Amino acid sequence: MAINREGRLKIWSAAFLAFLIMLYLLRSILLPFVAGMAVAYLLDPLMLRLMRLGLSRTWGTVVITAGFFGTLVLVLVLIGPLLETQLVGFAQNLPDYIQSLVHRAEPFWRTAQTYLSPSDIERLRGAAGNYAGTAAGWAGAFFKNIVSGSLAVVNLLSLIFITPVVTFYLLRDWPKFTEKVDSWLPRHHAQTIRDQLSAMDAILAGFVRGQSMVCLTLALFYGLGLTAVGLELGLVLGFSAGILSFIPYLGCISGFLVSLGMAVAQSPDWQLPAMVCGVFLVGNLLEGNVLSPKLVGERIGLHPVWIIFALLAGGALFGFLGILLALPVSAVIGVLARFSVDRYMRSSLYTGEKPEGTAP
Repeated sequence: MAINREGRLKIWSAAFLAFLIMLYLLRSILLPFVAGMAVAYLLDPLMLRLMRLGLSRTWGTVVITAGFFGTLVLVLVLIGPLLETQLVGFAQNLPDYIQSLVHRAEPFWRTAQTYLSPSDIERLRGAAGNYAGTAAGWAGAFFKNIVSGSLAVVNLLSLIFITPVVTFYLLRDWPKFTEKVDSWLPRHHAQTIRDQLSAMDAILAGFVRGQSMVCLTLALFYGLGLTAVGLELGLVLGFSAGILSFIPYLGCISGFLVSLGMAVAQSPDWQLPAMVCGVFLVGNLLEGNVLSPKLVGERIGLHPVWIIFALLAGGALFGFLGILLALPVSAVIGVLARFSVDRYMRSSLYTGEKPEGTAP
């Protein structure tokens, strides 16, 4: 049965809408599956290397999956007690930190009072309270969505036990999946779809895999560097700053501000804050001049503002699941947008030329 162009458009639109509805309805159980897909995608290049060395795909999957999750568990076991010690120490010293910050701020506040009238000071207090309340409410709602969508007991258990299983089967059977999906493509558009999928894969491979290595390297550098200069909670703050670096500028800026505040509260002089500034300065130079150019590259097709928007929107809508889906979705949208613009630039709608075979 022949289907005209309008009919095909309706079918594809209905299928896409059904997919979005299904994704929304099943969002509470999709986290381990999406996480497993992400881990499998990250480890696939290593699988290809093992296969070139003569290892079968099944045994390569066993080695890679066991090695990855075994290393992850080992790291958590080794670092967990140290992180716990720093968090407990921070909780115990928190009142002293607050008192120290208040004491440090007193000279600046007295100076401000000499230049500002009482009404200006009152307005400043009100504005600061309003902005702080708004920011705290927004941040609380954002992280509440993330936590409620990802760290419920059932989801946490499924993340621990189901993700390795999903990773194993996806790594082992990935060629079968791709062949099956390729057989479903409409034949007269198959090559065009393959080209766009290859472009999406290039963007994701360039950013996700490269940025993952950048984040891990920065997490180690910041964590060890802040601990070495003597900052309490340095390992936690450094790891957090490095991991959050997958959001452009957020990890470095937020980690620097929090670490600097901790250093000011902890140290009676400015030596420790200066060393903290030095750690983040070196880390920023390392990221901008060595890590990102070598591991990520510059032509990934994703603008930093677009990445920030996609990650925040995904986190607000679907929690941690949305964060995992944000980059693939943004890559798909970016590739389709460039493809659509390219088709538009070649069409008569842009050039003004009449299509062949039409009456003048």
